[in-house]
Order: sequence, then structure tokens, then C-alpha cells
Amino acid sequence: MPPPYVLDDQIGYVLRRVTQRHLALFSEMIPEVTTTQFAVIARLEELGPLSQNHLGRATAMDAATIKGVVDRLARQGLVATSANAADKRRLTVALTEAGQSLLAQSLDRALQVSDRTMEPLSSDERVQLMALLTRLT
Repeated sequence: MPPPYVLDDQIGYVLRRVTQRHLALFSEMIPEVTTTQFAVIARLEELGPLSQNHLGRATAMDAATIKGVVDRLARQGLVATSANAADKRRLTVALTEAGQSLLAQSLDRALQVSDRTMEPLSSDERVQLMALLTRLT
């Protein structure tokens, strides 16, 4: 007889609970943007202006999701979009000064969110967890 399905033993369920905890901490500490919006801002700061398509791939978002995120960030004045000079069908996304400022003001809090998310773990366990989760991606 196969073992019973125990929800608390399933990776997806455990990851979702950790994600919920992380999202709650993030929204408490960085209420200005969502985690996906923050990821876009951080990636643009890291890589510079990108096509919306490339930005979606760089932040692990599908085309519909990245479009919505970019549209919301543009309405907030945190990113600017422009037609690509070489291909007018392509949209280039860049951080505005307001986006750069928000990121600079949020970096310490973002690091605290990560720290608080992994608070129950030792330093070695944190490194091990990140290494294991990276292998699963």
C-alpha cells in the first residue's frame, strides 16, 4: 500500500507557505512596490535598459506578466518605455530617476526582508538552502 499523501510533506505546499511569509514581510517593509515590480527595477539597475521581452526572461516572467508589471511601473513613473531604434516593434524599458531613487532607498530593507525570511536558519543553512533551491531552477 503506497504511503498516504500528506500535504505538509509536499515541496510545492511548503514552498508556497514560505513564499506567503516572504511576501507578507516584503509588503510590510517595502509597501511602494510588489515583489515582481521590485525584481524588474533591480534587474534594470543591474543590466541597464532592456527590451521588454528580454526583461521578462531576465526576471522569469511570461510576456503577459512582464507587460502588466512594466505598464504599472510606467504609470508610477519608475520606468520609461520607448520604441527600439533598430526595431520599432520592440519596446525598450529603462529605469527613471524615480525608479533608481526608489531602489536605492529600498535596498537595505530588501536585504532585511531576505534576512527575516531566512531568520530561523543558521548562516550555513542559508547558504545550503540557496544552493539547493538554485539547483531546482
